[in-house]
Amino acid sequence: CDMILAKDQNFADGIGLEVQIRTKLVRFWSYIKRAAIRIGDDILEVEGSPDLEDRDTHYWFNFQYQGDTNSIGGFPLKITTNGVQKRSFDIDLSSKFPGQKIVISSFREFTRVDFQHTTAEAFGNTVGMMGDFKTGNLLARDGVSEIGDFMAFGNEWQLLPADDMLFHDKSEPQFPKRCIVPEDPQGQRRRRLDESTITVEEAEAACAKVVGADALDIKD
Repeated sequence: CDMILAKDQNFADGIGLEVQIRTKLVRFWSYIKRAAIRIGDDILEVEGSPDLEDRDTHYWFNFQYQGDTNSIGGFPLKITTNGVQKRSFDIDLSSKFPGQKIVISSFREFTRVDFQHTTAEAFGNTVGMMGDFKTGNLLARDGVSEIGDFMAFGNEWQLLPADDMLFHDKSEPQFPKRCIVPEDPQGQRRRRLDESTITVEEAEAACAKVVGADALDIKD
């Protein structure tokens, strides 16, 4: 599912910033498969790889695979690798915001985005899944409504047709299809308990007094 992590059209005196993430579902949980960042007119997209033998650095710069660059939006970009499975893309914002960085890194198939040593001057007006910088509140697109449900919050910031697609390709689901919700790892157990007259807490308390195979029989 493609979502907006952070966005500020007026970042760095109007240059503009947007970070999008693409997640992949693995039954009970999901992880960031790709991340794309736009600063000014430049776009950097980063992806990891689950292949233990893969030594390539998988990225696209302005939609060109492994495009040659040492800057993005006028800020220095440093690409490093440990030669095996870890890659790092360091964007140094010091020329405008001293000591601050945005680091996109990948380890195997997992990708992460770090905003380092942030200040309100640089990121105080960002919107998106990172929430309000000053309060930490999870705000809807209207900038006012708070959303307490994480699933609903994810859907709120799902990429819409009116948003700019920063990735070089599309991946399902795309709006109006909604993000796929992970399965509940306790769903089967809870369903069986719902059919009985005891609560989850009572069942767990009873199982705590049993050891070995008998405990597995109770929890099933």
